[in-house]
Amino acid sequence: MTAGERDPGLQPERTRLAWRRTTLSCTVAAVLAVRQTLHGGATGAGIVALSLSALAWVGFLWVANRRVQSMGGARPRPMEAGGALMAAACVVALAVFAAAMLF
Repeated sequence: MTAGERDPGLQPERTRLAWRRTTLSCTVAAVLAVRQTLHGGATGAGIVALSLSALAWVGFLWVANRRVQSMGGARPRPMEAGGALMAAACVVALAVFAAAMLF
């Protein structure tokens, strides 16, 4: 290996796996939201919360997919602030909508 090359080791792979685990967790939360809405009887507020949860889930999937794809290079770039903010907003939105479905 020459001095200019970088040995990324396993860090990019660990980061990809972490994004996949987080995506799986968001998917489970979205599926539980569907179950909660259908189990309790579909009300107007429940359908709105479910729709917003689905939108937040799709937004998170989009951010996660972009990040996993960007980790493929030998020297991945740091995550942009907008992507990190969107991922955090989607996770918080899923939590808020899930709480709204319970009440």
